Amino acid sequence: MASAKIKKGDTVVVLSGKDKGRTGEVTKSLPKDGKVVVSGVNIATRHRKPTQQNPQGGLERTEAPMHVSKVAIADPKDGKPTRVRFETKDGKKVRVAVKSGETISG
Repeated sequence: MASAKIKKGDTVVVLSGKDKGRTGEVTKSLPKDGKVVVSGVNIATRHRKPTQQNPQGGLERTEAPMHVSKVAIADPKDGKPTRVRFETKDGKKVRVAVKSGETISG
């Protein structure tokens, strides 16, 4: 159930892979697949032939989804990766950073 802990708009840190250590904002969450799309991270390049819609052709760069286990939410206090837990505050269920105890907005 890790996908519920990371939502669209969250700032995350990449934990593994070629983009390790990079931060970005989650632009799309795919909870059924257990994946997220992070802006500026995991760029996939495709070589496109010229078509009538795109007469120039060339390289097409897009952000590819990456597994949710490869990212962690950035701590609101210091920006380092942290785990998330849920707490009840004022009768509402909120996400809290384990490292600093800060409430995560969203």
